[in-house]
Amino acid sequence: MTTNPLPLSGFHHVALITADYPRAKRFYLEVLGAEIVSETFRTERDSHKLDLRLPGGIQLELFSFPDPPARPSYPEACGWRHLALATSDLDTCVSMLKARGARPEPIRTDASTGARFTFLSDPDGAPIELYEQN
Repeated sequence: MTTNPLPLSGFHHVALITADYPRAKRFYLEVLGAEIVSETFRTERDSHKLDLRLPGGIQLELFSFPDPPARPSYPEACGWRHLALATSDLDTCVSMLKARGARPEPIRTDASTGARFTFLSDPDGAPIELYEQN
């Protein structure tokens, strides 16, 4: 059975929920180097919505909600496993992240692809992978 492909044009954004909006906002702006596209507070939901653009044009939506449930496990919870960001210079990224107060894991090499990668967590424990592409 052949199916017609959907008329998709590419990746648009990733949406994240935070338990501590000021802390998460600082992390994405100051540690990962995002820029603010727009920021709103939705009174009826007691919720912030922050649209961000990371280097490379990656778009993130950061939401705050009162008392969101904790992530069940790291990163093996059912659903999205992690956010992966590409870099051509993993060593420089790791050095810069450490200088900004982040704690990336030791760099590893993927046994299947030979690519180098590492993980760090955002303030809510969401796993972020840095994947080196040459």
